[in-house]
Amino acid sequence: MTHVKNILFIMADQLRWDYLGCYGHPHLDTPNIDRLAAKGVRFDRAYVQSPVCGPSRASCYTGRTVFSHGATWNRVPLPIGELTIGDYLRPLGVRTAVVGKTHMVPDRDGMARLGLNASTEIGIQVSQPGFDPYERDDGLHPTPMLRGKGGKLRYNDWLREMGYEGENPWNDYANSAEGEDGELLSGWHLKNSNLPARVREEHSETAYMTMRAKEFISEMGDAPWLCHLSFIKPHWPYMAPAPYHDMYGPETFLPVVRDESERSDPNPVFEAFMGMQVSETFSMQGARETVLPAYMGLIKQIDDHLGRLFDWLEETGKDKDTMIVFTSDHGDYMGDHWMGEKELFHECSVRVPLIICDPRAQADATRGTSSDALVEAIDLVPTFLDATGAPTADHRLEGRSLMPILQGETPDDWRDAVLSEIDYAFYSARETLEVGPSDARGYMLRTDRWKYIHFKGFPPQLFDLKADPDEFTDLGRSPDHEDQRQDMHARLLDRLISRKNRVTMTDDGVTAMRRSESSAGILIGQWGAEG
Repeated sequence: MTHVKNILFIMADQLRWDYLGCYGHPHLDTPNIDRLAAKGVRFDRAYVQSPVCGPSRASCYTGRTVFSHGATWNRVPLPIGELTIGDYLRPLGVRTAVVGKTHMVPDRDGMARLGLNASTEIGIQVSQPGFDPYERDDGLHPTPMLRGKGGKLRYNDWLREMGYEGENPWNDYANSAEGEDGELLSGWHLKNSNLPARVREEHSETAYMTMRAKEFISEMGDAPWLCHLSFIKPHWPYMAPAPYHDMYGPETFLPVVRDESERSDPNPVFEAFMGMQVSETFSMQGARETVLPAYMGLIKQIDDHLGRLFDWLEETGKDKDTMIVFTSDHGDYMGDHWMGEKELFHECSVRVPLIICDPRAQADATRGTSSDALVEAIDLVPTFLDATGAPTADHRLEGRSLMPILQGETPDDWRDAVLSEIDYAFYSARETLEVGPSDARGYMLRTDRWKYIHFKGFPPQLFDLKADPDEFTDLGRSPDHEDQRQDMHARLLDRLISRKNRVTMTDDGVTAMRRSESSAGILIGQWGAEG
């Protein structure tokens, strides 16, 4: 097999890199994801371009940094001219479909300017972005929001077919528990996280999305496809169905990673984020202990359903021509560093699992191995193009194909630093800091030893990951580390100015244009006919 025929691109939402068995969690049993790692390559230092759903996914889908594509936060549209996975693979006849979440919204202003209608074929491709929306579901459907969308959600329709009543069974069953007197206990309230969801396990979001992915693959027959199975969990609302809600108790929890010294004269941006409600809640005694059973149970549930999907692929022989990729869009603080949610650049937030299984013989030598190369989410699109034989787009793509690593050879010129960034204009932390929406920016550059974080208008952060792997000691204002900060700042600037912004012409096109000037009679600066 010269090229990969199919790609199963699996993404969990808000899954930390260290909450899988194959990544070293001592108690979370994930035999099926571990089995995938045993058949492929486990990347131990994979980083997202932004520790927020929307911009992280936009980078995964475009192969470009947030600084370049501009979709800096959730519900910030990806500009209409940006190409995504589907745009690259569609010319090869590969149907590129999403089952689950993308967290992307259409560039409606751009579509209106070009007269594009979202109901047409090209309108769907542009607004989805580049995916066939086989089962699009971003997993955020509280009743007021659902009403604002006209109450349309296919998963809700299916739940009603299964016998669940009401306007919004997503909210009332899949993401709510039931009290002693029959009252609804919302999954939006973290104190209810260790209770079982009212929905039956086989009707939960994870089960439903896995079923729909299998249906899509079955419908494709022998035609080539990329299926983006994008699970909504273990993202909040943290609520798992029985029996997954109480599989894990205190004896299975990893110790919280935080230190009182972090709250003593912290970086102002870090302090503002520690002061947000979600961080204060997760810093309360007992909060993470209430949420962790659901978080871990939801991960275990994903693993169980992936096991059934992997078994089916093997039974049908589809595993032999399908590349399988498993990753996450960002992590979850879960109380570490006095934080909740994600957003900032500690390892638990910005580092993700990444496992790739290439079915071709060329990858046999690396099966069951791990790589410590510094890789980024923007490497996925170039890898998919390389695997399928699609034309390269080096003038546009900012990542690099992982295929050499999958085949046992890390290039000598592989990157020595990874980049991530945050637009925190949408958070209360910005208001606390009294900065304008265009000034609320942060950029991380992480090398093998150092992690440098630049906040516009505020002191930087610097961590020595060799001496301080838990990231407790911020050297951003240390007089003894000025030279190191200056070096990292220069490297960050170099990375930012190296982005690809001449996206409408290849380097070959530039060379051809330069050579064509004289033959076209364009003679700039020539004194006379003799030269």
